[in-house]
Amino acid sequence: MINAGVSGETSAGLLRRLPFVLNGPVELVVVETGANDGLRGLNPDSTRANIEAIINGIRSHDSSITIVLAAMEALPNMGARYTGRFRDIFPAVARELRVVLLPFLLEGVGGVDTLNQADGIHPTARGHAIVAENVWRHLEPLLPRRTSP
Repeated sequence: MINAGVSGETSAGLLRRLPFVLNGPVELVVVETGANDGLRGLNPDSTRANIEAIINGIRSHDSSITIVLAAMEALPNMGARYTGRFRDIFPAVARELRVVLLPFLLEGVGGVDTLNQADGIHPTARGHAIVAENVWRHLEPLLPRRTSP
């Protein structure tokens, strides 16, 4: 497992780095991007196009790679229209491009003061543990069963 995430990166940044991210053997990719697009109020249509291009780029690299798309949400201060358009990106792309959808990555953590740092955005250690549980619940069934040597 390799964490290829870059703090503060947008979906456009990941799209530019995709060849580097796919360097080496890859069996499964969790695409978790867009949060910084939402924080910056970037156009949801551009975010969606980038996510589609990322998924298509992974498939072009190797069609056998399992792809999981982690849903993100924009903060409510962006307004109901923006947050609704942003929220709709992830299930629509997952359905149309036939990838596994991991529901909102920060479910049970986002908006909970005690589970986030002072900035109200980044999880605390306990918040990260809940995020890990959220991810593992959806990821474990996708991983091949392996036995120890």
